Amino acid sequence: MYIERLSLRSFRNYETAELEFSPLTNVIYGDNAQGKTNILEAVYLFSQGRSHRAKTDRELIRFGDEFARLSLDFRDAERGYSCSMQIAKNGRKSVSINHVHIMKLSKLMNYLNVVMFSPEDLSLVKGSPSVRRRFIDSSVSQLYPSYLAALIDYNKALMQKNSLLKALRAKGSRTDLMLSVWNEQLARSGSKIMEARQRFTDFIGEASAAVQSEISDETLSIKYRPGIRTDDSSPEAVFAYLSERESREIDMAASMYGVQRDDLDICINGREARMFGSQGQQRTAALSMKIAQAEYIKSIKGEHPVLLLDDIMSELDINRRMYLSERIRDKQVLITSTDTDLIDKDTDTRLFRIENGTVIK
Repeated sequence: MYIERLSLRSFRNYETAELEFSPLTNVIYGDNAQGKTNILEAVYLFSQGRSHRAKTDRELIRFGDEFARLSLDFRDAERGYSCSMQIAKNGRKSVSINHVHIMKLSKLMNYLNVVMFSPEDLSLVKGSPSVRRRFIDSSVSQLYPSYLAALIDYNKALMQKNSLLKALRAKGSRTDLMLSVWNEQLARSGSKIMEARQRFTDFIGEASAAVQSEISDETLSIKYRPGIRTDDSSPEAVFAYLSERESREIDMAASMYGVQRDDLDICINGREARMFGSQGQQRTAALSMKIAQAEYIKSIKGEHPVLLLDDIMSELDINRRMYLSERIRDKQVLITSTDTDLIDKDTDTRLFRIENGTVIK
């Protein structure tokens, strides 16, 4: 899978921009605050339907303009795709693929697969559980629409249940028939989510441990820690687990158990990486997890995802830079950097210099 071209109009600090990419290495370089990351953000939008850093779509529109328009052409092993997107200030977003309008942005995940590497990846190890859940969800949702549907159903039922729990505590009530209804829906969707997260973690755990051992002499272990502690993840078992704990959840006026409480246990040399790992060890573990994420997508799709490396070469020492350069050599990669000397370039490398929202090839 590789991207052929990207066009921007009134996006971030770009009035207009056109980029035609190499199927292999593409280096987007320039001083800080010139718009390098904006290029990667635009590509990410076509994969996930949302920005990896903007809180609202309005932030994506160039100051003073009413719309942002983007187009992207890419190919997978079977065919080519032409995608377009328009983002309006009123919050409306219009997307089409091969001139067919896409009603749900979540469907974008089924087409373009990307893996983003950034300095913020350190939060995978030392950040909150929600960061690690998003890491799992973005990986699995790209490949399995049914997983994304289960997530959406689960979150809708969870909101309803939480509202009911607050009302029950306010009334002093100990039970309600609707609580059982919401628990049944949560069990049905949650069972699917748990099973998919366990399979993903099994793959990631093995693949990232292998990468970690190649980079260093450290042992990396990643295990799935579900928010429902039961050996049986069937809907029936999950429902029984939730039903037994209704009183405690009413007392707390919140859902205390479920996949919204899932996490990953990440250990280096047998010790919890978040608490006891050095920053170098944590950074290596995060890098290993991201490489494993790309391998996971390749194992399912049969082709490599597009890799987006946002200014991470300056964060890595020479050994880790050399290792990463070797791992990405046969894949399409878009790299942002302030210094092209950090990048291992060859005859297929394409360079783009960015100056204040202008692309100079």
